[in-house]
Amino acid sequence: MAGKSRRKRGGSGGHRLEDVARLAGVSPITVSRTLNKPEAVSELTRAAVRKAVERVGYVPNRLAGGLASNKSKSIGVVLPSITNPAFAERVQGMTDVLLPAGYNLLLGLSGNSTEAELQHVMAFLGQRIAALALTGTQHAERTRRLIAQAGIPVVEIPVISGRLIDMAVGYSNEAASYAMVKHLARFGYRRVAFLSANVASNQLLQERLKGYRQAVADLGLDSDPALIAEATFSPASSASAFVELLARRPDLEAVFCTSDLQAIGCALEAKRRGIRVPEDIGIAGYDDVELAQEFVPTLSSVRFDRYEMGRTASRLLLARIQGEMPEQTVIDVGFEIMARSSTKRPAHRGRTGKRVRPTAGSCRG
Repeated sequence: MAGKSRRKRGGSGGHRLEDVARLAGVSPITVSRTLNKPEAVSELTRAAVRKAVERVGYVPNRLAGGLASNKSKSIGVVLPSITNPAFAERVQGMTDVLLPAGYNLLLGLSGNSTEAELQHVMAFLGQRIAALALTGTQHAERTRRLIAQAGIPVVEIPVISGRLIDMAVGYSNEAASYAMVKHLARFGYRRVAFLSANVASNQLLQERLKGYRQAVADLGLDSDPALIAEATFSPASSASAFVELLARRPDLEAVFCTSDLQAIGCALEAKRRGIRVPEDIGIAGYDDVELAQEFVPTLSSVRFDRYEMGRTASRLLLARIQGEMPEQTVIDVGFEIMARSSTKRPAHRGRTGKRVRPTAGSCRG
């Protein structure tokens, strides 16, 4: 009707889609296509629309734009925490794939609680996320039911087995743990402790403990339960646990930690007590964060490509969102044992007075 204003298609910044279209010299539908499916338009058009969006300060209303398909342009990600630097690389890998494709990440922190994870998943589904990335396969039954009802793509990281929901990208935590214990045994360490965060609430740590125990059994190492200890993922907590381990087993020869931060805490406490690393005690970590490579002595660790893991997981999700079925839905990215100074002890008289010589190994480092 004459005199009536046309309905505005606005963004959350207060500017209209038509404003962007007019400035870019294209139609509103082309602007919409550029914002939602950038791969569907030419680079010239993308550049013109991006410039116009910046000039008018237009912010697309992603939720409103996704109502027609009942999905937003967001992907939910649940992590145990952000205190472990290993998680940052995974998120960066995901972001570098998803952002250029027009998707953003919604982040939730579970603290390894299945109930907290459920709350995040419920909130994400309420925002009509297009897909979901979870850590591990330990989830509440209600979480599994809600995801099944939503019918969205899901990828679990960093696992390749277990009760998978849909797709998975990762490696065998059990095999990685086994390989590190085997590396320590090659250098003559026989009494190897296992230091971990709370295992009961963390499937990944359960697998690492299983790998440790299997290696200890297969290699004939000391299997004393007193060699297994708990600490949070902090150097201070790990230093305290290290002291307790020494009190239980003064003849302790090595400590395998389930994070590099724990290993660093043990190494610092060893230095304070005049215990030489690796001559008196070998110390190994997990994750191979940047600090592990710069620490003195350099820290032996389990390495896996967290950044590429995030990229691979995102590519799987995007394919499924676009209606494609990837050739592989479970992808093993593998791992490496980074053998460095903290476990490479030379032939010496150790804490027990026995002469120890390392044997040949195939570890990298």
